[in-house]
Amino acid sequence: MPVEIKELVIRANIVNNNNDENSESESEETTGQKQEIIAACVSQVLKILERQRER
Repeated sequence: MPVEIKELVIRANIVNNNNDENSESESEETTGQKQEIIAACVSQVLKILERQRER
């Protein structure tokens, strides 16, 4: 018998332990990385929703 998941909650905590010496240049890099991760997550969610819509 298949199991249906009605709700899935994912929580994450990101901790940044950088020194203040190069924080400005590193923050630009981490901002770019965060944007890439967010874009990948959004893409995956949209693919899942599209598959559900096809059913």
